Amino acid sequence: MAVIKTNEDDVRLLARLLRAEAEGEGAQGMLMVGNVGVNRILSNCLDFKNIRSMSDMVYQSPGGYESIQKPYFYQRARDSEIALARRVINGERFWPASNALWFFRPTGDCPPTWWDQRNEGRFKAHCFYVPLQSDCPLVY
Repeated sequence: MAVIKTNEDDVRLLARLLRAEAEGEGAQGMLMVGNVGVNRILSNCLDFKNIRSMSDMVYQSPGGYESIQKPYFYQRARDSEIALARRVINGERFWPASNALWFFRPTGDCPPTWWDQRNEGRFKAHCFYVPLQSDCPLVY
């Protein structure tokens, strides 16, 4: 059962984001990017207050995703990415992105904090950062 309200256009939008942000990280990395996106919609806290829809989350400015500025993001979603998007929309979570609201790709090691948020862990090239549960209880 879906943990956020979506329609088919939303699923395809998330699928495109997963590919554009993390195709090089494989299916697991794309699922983690999806976790971050779903968490941003659920959270209603910090940088993500009033982010209530897939479109709000994907196109948030400032604070959104760099990949939406690249042509690759605008290609049609593939069935494999659509299936991954459905999995995270239906509530599957993957550590270290389970409760994360941010991720980025550093040139070296993951900093212990990023914009005052705690590093939860790394998957391949991406580091994932989580808020305090007291600041964002809806992502826990």
